[in-house]
Amino acid sequence: MLPGPVRMRRSAEFDQVVRRGFRAGRPTLVVHLLRPDTDAPPPSTQAMVGFIVSKGVGTAVVRHRVTRQLRHLMAGRLAGVPAGARIVLRARPEAAGRTSAALGADLDRALMRLTGQSG
Repeated sequence: MLPGPVRMRRSAEFDQVVRRGFRAGRPTLVVHLLRPDTDAPPPSTQAMVGFIVSKGVGTAVVRHRVTRQLRHLMAGRLAGVPAGARIVLRARPEAAGRTSAALGADLDRALMRLTGQSG
């Protein structure tokens, strides 16, 4: 499970990441990454993650399932994210019927593109 201190909850944090960060789109989700400012020390040494799952994804039950899947997937990938980075995962409607493996593959491809890692 994703620890509470690494979850973004304020709308200003989400806005900053979405507006100033880099974006990688996949069929089931869009990942926004805002790297820490290189001139200033990061406010936290941990990366922080936020999730956007709109009503376009489905009913409340479907949205919560997708959010839980993304939280679980991101928990295992947090170590590969640069320290102090901020990430927002925005689920697309196509995420509703996908398995965790399919969401994980899209998440991995998007993170590799944004972090410059090859895999």
